[in-house]
Amino acid sequence: MEKKYILLAFIFAVILISAFVIYKSGELKRIYGKEVSKGLERVAALQKSILREEDIRHLPQPIQKYLKYVGVIGKPEVQSMKAIVEGEMKMDPKKDWIKVKFEQYNFFDSHPTRLFFMQAKMFGIPVVGLHSYTDDKANMLIKAAGLFTVLDSKGPEMRISDTTTLFNDMCFFVPATLIDKRIEWEEIDSLTVKGTLKTNQCKVSALLYFNEKGELINFISDDRYYTPMDGSCKKARWSTPIQNYKERNGLKLPSYGEAIWHFTEGDYCYARFNDIQLIEYNTFN
Repeated sequence: MEKKYILLAFIFAVILISAFVIYKSGELKRIYGKEVSKGLERVAALQKSILREEDIRHLPQPIQKYLKYVGVIGKPEVQSMKAIVEGEMKMDPKKDWIKVKFEQYNFFDSHPTRLFFMQAKMFGIPVVGLHSYTDDKANMLIKAAGLFTVLDSKGPEMRISDTTTLFNDMCFFVPATLIDKRIEWEEIDSLTVKGTLKTNQCKVSALLYFNEKGELINFISDDRYYTPMDGSCKKARWSTPIQNYKERNGLKLPSYGEAIWHFTEGDYCYARFNDIQLIEYNTFN
């Protein structure tokens, strides 16, 4: 009888430990969900006016042409974006490509927010990552099996990098937000514009390159920091060439893009995205 109780106690302990491990492995997803809920609650009551041609007349000509080309005129202003995308990433210049899937929410109210939840597999082990950019923090946290921290990057450099990435998202995937008064524009020539995004915490800039059709084809900034898996940090030029514009939800948006670090020793393309499964604006879920 005593052996039976010991066996039952052992089985119960295994069940408890397994349940705890499963619960902990979903911690990043739960944090992501809570932050998304906060953002959705914030923007739900905001008024969304229709974007008119007179709303863009103060912008440089290449930006005006771009906004007309993608088709934002006559559509509601955007306060939030939800995206689901699949692609490939290289965690190191010498590593192989791995498949990734991410879900992302951006909010463009008075509290600009970018929440990026990534899922992938490395050596057969599931890896999850949460990139959080809010008023409170700018943090990139990656965990193996959702349990073991692989990378935890934060601080002022991450704040600057994430502000640059937010600006990049606005330019390529949420073009209606380019009327935002936090952006200062300088026209370089008929196909090039410099944009500077100012938030309460920092200021970042990028050069935007267009083709003759009006498509935005590249975004180059010197305001991002490269953060490899060893936790170090260095500033480097960053570009995101984009192509293959296709109509989605009444807008012409790029369907293929890359993210490239430009080092003195050579370029390092670390991300390729070619399957945009979903892009929604002013979503409530």
